[in-house]
Amino acid sequence: MSTSITCTSLSFTWPDGTPVFEGLDVAFGPGRTGLVGVNGSGKSTLLKLIAGELAPADGAVRVAGEVGYLPQNVTLDTHLRVDAALGIAAKRAALHAIEAGHVAEEHFETVGDDWDVEERALATLGELGLGHIELDRTIGEVSGGESVLLRLAALLLRRPDVLLLDEPTNNLDLYARRRLYAAVESWPGVMVVVSHDRELLDLVDQIADLRSGEVTWYGGNFSAYEEVLATEQEAAERMVRVAEADFRKQKRELVDAQVKLARRKRYGQKMFEQKREPKIVMGARKRAAQESAGKHRIMHEERLSEAKERLDEAVDAVRDDDEIRVDLPYTAVPPGRDVLTLMDLELAYGARVAGGLDLRGPERVALIGRNGAGKTTLLRTIAGELAPVSGEARAHVPLRFLPQRLDVLDGELSVAENVARFAPGATNNRVRARLARFLFRGARADQKAATLSGGERFRAALAALMLAEPAPQLLMLDEPTNNLDMASVRQLTSALESYEGALIVASHDLPFLESIGITRWLLLDGELQETTPEAIG
Repeated sequence: MSTSITCTSLSFTWPDGTPVFEGLDVAFGPGRTGLVGVNGSGKSTLLKLIAGELAPADGAVRVAGEVGYLPQNVTLDTHLRVDAALGIAAKRAALHAIEAGHVAEEHFETVGDDWDVEERALATLGELGLGHIELDRTIGEVSGGESVLLRLAALLLRRPDVLLLDEPTNNLDLYARRRLYAAVESWPGVMVVVSHDRELLDLVDQIADLRSGEVTWYGGNFSAYEEVLATEQEAAERMVRVAEADFRKQKRELVDAQVKLARRKRYGQKMFEQKREPKIVMGARKRAAQESAGKHRIMHEERLSEAKERLDEAVDAVRDDDEIRVDLPYTAVPPGRDVLTLMDLELAYGARVAGGLDLRGPERVALIGRNGAGKTTLLRTIAGELAPVSGEARAHVPLRFLPQRLDVLDGELSVAENVARFAPGATNNRVRARLARFLFRGARADQKAATLSGGERFRAALAALMLAEPAPQLLMLDEPTNNLDMASVRQLTSALESYEGALIVASHDLPFLESIGITRWLLLDGELQETTPEAIG
């Protein structure tokens, strides 16, 4: 039986009663599948149901073969030895016992046919850039990226038939991402990957688009999917225009028909009052006219109703991918104006800026480097959250910093109340009017921050900072695309197009950085130095 995943009549509801799936039917066969959809559509939930981490309320999940699952948030016990984290500790112990002359049957049963387990483990670690981590040492304080790669290494060593990856490139630096891409390209079985990483999604064989509880399939990688989607959307928008024209026509014809019927009715009444024909003839004519008028009216009303249905269907086919469009003139920085000065800066965890570095005017700076190089530390030092070991970081304009954790929001306050905290002089109407441009309209602005999806929470935090008073003329973002779906990344990009101040973005997402008009690339690798996208790509 070929390896496959089959979900039949799958239903799942959260404990608060919020439905995620109702009667979902979907199957995944051999090859690499990219599972895409907006935040909150249920992608991670579907992977957890397939992996057995969650139980469906109804329906069934059947998997032919063993499943390996890499969750979105990976945490490893720092007291574990590396071989235990890889799941090979028992086999290694049995192997070493046999090599030492212990010939108990249980050792041979434990090893099975996996006599080269150590060599495979070391080779896998090396392929993922973890060759410096020895099997006998404890994990210790590994970085978030190394935790992801160790967990992936454990899965690759198990050789499962089905591999489920949920946002695997989160917390991975550029170098670690390249290792993961290579592992994905060489995967021989069934793979389902949820990601916002364009480069990763361009390695898949097909795209499964999860939308409104249903899956639509597209052959090819993510770039091919976007091309097909653009064509579909153009056709859908044309259909809306055709349906709108037909709807207007049917409304006009109904009005015209009602006017004609009203005229006939007045003429018939006039004839009846003047008694120009025998009463019985006029009565029969009146009844016939009423029947004809009724049929005529019903026909036009039915046509109008059908036109409305066609219009509704056409509108539903057009995706609601609203973009943030907001005017932020007070964030403007004149060319040449001093924005930030770094002088002989030594950071808390060892990185440094030798000599000086100046940021002037509306420059857009990409801050890149390996995990643990100190990018977040540098941003927090500039923001005044951390004191430098030595040297100085001085901002000459109002600045705001959006950390990875998005902890600028108070979960117990609504979106509008959170924004009002940053702009205490703004009226409620002004706050809501500005929030509407960030796609928080009406009741959405009254949602508590704690109830927002990942993409909504990011958008609310971005709105709070960009609408703050005084307006930020230096905006710093730390890994802003982590956990954002494609629509949210597009919304972030459009918001940054409206921002007229200086920008510093720490990110491993090269396509995103290139899309926001970066003018200067800085690499932090022990020391901060100028670089180019070609040098790091």
